[in-house]
Amino acid sequence: MKVTALPVFLAFALLPGCPAWAAPVLAPPATWKIPVPGSTREAGADCTAEFQQALDEAGQAGGGVVEVPAGQYHLQGALSIPANVTLQGIYRVPPTSGPAKLSSLAGSVLLACAGRGDTNAPPFIRLAGDNASIAGFIIAYPEWRQSDVPPIPFPPCIFAQGAENVGVRDCCLLNPFEGIKLVRAPRHLVRNVTGYPIWRGIYVDQCYDIGHIENVHFWPFGVHYQPENPYCKWINTHGTAFELARTDWHYVHNTFCFGYGVGYKFSPSKDGSANGNFLGLGADSCQRAVVVEQAQAPGLLISNGEFVGRWGSTNSITLEIGPEVQGKVSLVNCSFWGPIDRCVWMRSPFGQFTASACHFVEWDNGAIGSPAVQADAGRVILQACTFAQSKLHVEVGSNVISTILTGNQAEDGFRVRNLAGRRTQSALNETSLVEWTPAARQHYEIEIGRPGDGPYLEGWHGREQGKRPFRWSQGVSRLSLPVVPGEAYTLRLEFTSPSQALSPEAGLYLKNRRLAPLTGENSLTVSLPPGDADSVELELRCRGWVPRDLIAGSGDGRRLGVQGHKIEMRAAAGPERVFDANTGEWKAADRQ
Repeated sequence: MKVTALPVFLAFALLPGCPAWAAPVLAPPATWKIPVPGSTREAGADCTAEFQQALDEAGQAGGGVVEVPAGQYHLQGALSIPANVTLQGIYRVPPTSGPAKLSSLAGSVLLACAGRGDTNAPPFIRLAGDNASIAGFIIAYPEWRQSDVPPIPFPPCIFAQGAENVGVRDCCLLNPFEGIKLVRAPRHLVRNVTGYPIWRGIYVDQCYDIGHIENVHFWPFGVHYQPENPYCKWINTHGTAFELARTDWHYVHNTFCFGYGVGYKFSPSKDGSANGNFLGLGADSCQRAVVVEQAQAPGLLISNGEFVGRWGSTNSITLEIGPEVQGKVSLVNCSFWGPIDRCVWMRSPFGQFTASACHFVEWDNGAIGSPAVQADAGRVILQACTFAQSKLHVEVGSNVISTILTGNQAEDGFRVRNLAGRRTQSALNETSLVEWTPAARQHYEIEIGRPGDGPYLEGWHGREQGKRPFRWSQGVSRLSLPVVPGEAYTLRLEFTSPSQALSPEAGLYLKNRRLAPLTGENSLTVSLPPGDADSVELELRCRGWVPRDLIAGSGDGRRLGVQGHKIEMRAAAGPERVFDANTGEWKAADRQ
């Protein structure tokens, strides 16, 4: 192959006043140019030999750049980039590609054709020596089909093992089975990479000197994305975008992924686990945005993250800290929203979790009473966090060693279910504005669907507006209503009951005893016997139904029951005036 090369030489700076033995200055690296497709061979022919010859010549010369002009290059084999050599395409910013035909891909495009069906085959690009790098390419797989489910496996697209200071820059990896795999590759730099790897995006292990992963964006480039498409759903339940095993003080900055089973996984290998600095992480539509299976003692320090559950799911958890974790997981200024069941699930009896200045926007999207933060074990600190929904905010399990909750704010007051007794310390958290005097407990109203209704409801969907405010119940939804111990009450419940919610068992229940059935009427009135507690717990049961299953054109996949509107509770000796349990104010007008 004929190449144009600029030889590598040493030039000495002979400046006035400088001795002749001044430090050498390296000249610009030698370059080797790959011919434009069609200039020396037929378009679509295998280019593997030409590429490898240029790479080997650059390596033998001590290093250089193999330049690849715009065009599509078919490679039936694998490439090995020697030490001090860069394989360089035309891009200086990361390319992207929407759903498009392969023929429309422009720029420097490498078409990977080898290794189909064999993850143990040679990687498509091996960074084989120190300072080897690749930059400026789209790498696509011409045999890839979105209709292949499960996807056909391939070996890693870009791989390095035992090489230092390797780099991957300004590349788009379209649908590789595994994107980038780095083992014993200290001080690597992965920067400005886009694409949609299928099974795993980036994997790092045995990095004992600091590696950098920056500005990486894994999103459905090259894919006709639909949440329920079998291919997209496979990635959304089986794929992992970023996985770090043993790596010492890693830097991961300004990265994003969409549509993966796991966004960021911290896993153990035989050589250990990770610690590091993680700034600006993003994970959207992930079954698990972050999974921590193990962490080193210095911890995982995560700042400015945004985490969203998998679209269409009701069981996504955005941060799961597994039962074996021994290091610390620390969040600062992170936000959680979207279809989330629980934002944080702390499971480790050995680990420690801290969240500071984090914002929990949405959770319990299945309306089953899940908390935003569930701590089953270990040590937990929540401080200066905000919660945007009037639901259960924190659940502290009986096996937790220590929980400290300070300075947190939440609509209708910060709510904690504490099963750990005095091992939970709570101070300076926002409390409800509603002051429950004995008179208020004797006669009050709750308007369901208005702000302030959250403390009294569990297992209800969010607030909605119709002719009057309401919330949808589910098949089973609960009411927790304040009472004066020892007093009997009359309860009146106003609701709208669609016919599909009615069943022979539907009704309002107290301790599994039905107090009144649900019929076609829009209200019911029941008597509640005196009790010993300061609240009474009731269940509203009906037949759950899904609008999209019964109503043509509806995309609503929620399981609904009835529309709840209003609750009135009155003790036999209660006052005429009525207490507004939503606002904490007495109504101006007297009521019967």
